[in-house]
Amino acid sequence: MLSIIDRYIIKKFLSTFFFMLGVIMMFAIVFDVSEKLGEFISNKAPLKAIVFDYYVNFLILYGNMFTSMIVFLSVIWFTTIMAKDTEIIPIWFSGKPMTRYLRPYFIAASILMLFSLMINHFMVPRANKVRLAFEEKYYRDVMVVRDYHAEFPENVSVYFSNFTNSDGRVNDFTFQKWSPDMKPIYFVKSRYALNEPNSKKWVLNDLYEKRFFKDSIAIRHIKTLDTTFDFSISDMAQRENTAETMSYSELNAFIGREQAKGSSLVPLYQIELHQRTSYPFAAYILTLIGVSVASQKRRGGIGVNIAIGLGIVFVYIFSMKMLTVASLKVGFPPLLSVWIPNLFFACLALILFRFSQK
Repeated sequence: MLSIIDRYIIKKFLSTFFFMLGVIMMFAIVFDVSEKLGEFISNKAPLKAIVFDYYVNFLILYGNMFTSMIVFLSVIWFTTIMAKDTEIIPIWFSGKPMTRYLRPYFIAASILMLFSLMINHFMVPRANKVRLAFEEKYYRDVMVVRDYHAEFPENVSVYFSNFTNSDGRVNDFTFQKWSPDMKPIYFVKSRYALNEPNSKKWVLNDLYEKRFFKDSIAIRHIKTLDTTFDFSISDMAQRENTAETMSYSELNAFIGREQAKGSSLVPLYQIELHQRTSYPFAAYILTLIGVSVASQKRRGGIGVNIAIGLGIVFVYIFSMKMLTVASLKVGFPPLLSVWIPNLFFACLALILFRFSQK
């Protein structure tokens, strides 16, 4: 049963959160419009598509992405005001366990965490699919892939020197296949290749082909060859944020395929998968830190508490980015790179809460 003070704190928490979320998202949209409006106009993007395909999904993505940070700032803001108005002192000296004081905070944090978790796993991938399709059509720069090399199932290797999505040409396309005992079976190198959109049909131009038989090798030079492969250019030339459009099951399957190809971007995709759960859970940790920082009166009032809070947020974000880079560059496990900052700041939150009681 919720007491009057429980309902009061939950109401303060949620109202402050949604107010801050609205203000921050409003500024985010203003800055984004000022940056991209010229591209939208030059590419003749319809107003309806700008509003509903782009900015509605923009709000879903970034509003959810910053949920934990806004939770933190909201807690600091309204708790500091409560401390300044001497509303917290009677609660702290009521004779009840200090953890009882945290109950309404964690009830509100749980509501926001579950909401964010649901959005992260179900709504954000769909929203990103629409938003990125809009950007691809009306805003995106040309995608360029250079020095691509991958191993595909059934002992197949593919290489090309570069590809741009503006002309669809795959330059210096090389395809090789080996037998199970790693003896060469087939080799082809084309000056450039074209993949029929949304299919696995290819047209190789100015190519050199080599077939290996038991006692001989057949070599020929062909001007043009229509053929099929078990892959398309979309399997090879992908933007790094492609994973953002996939559901949990789709992303797991995609990671498995990329691992089979030996893609260097696998850690990035694994980080995306784990962050969908770790970011919402950070709301609990940042709530506890916020309560610990803001529950006591300080000389300087709200400004000092917000400065301390922003410093902690900066360190948290920096640690996340640093471990992400470590995962991509030096092979640090993606799961640990995502969860270690949460574990470290959970310990810090407990320490700060213990000191805040004195």
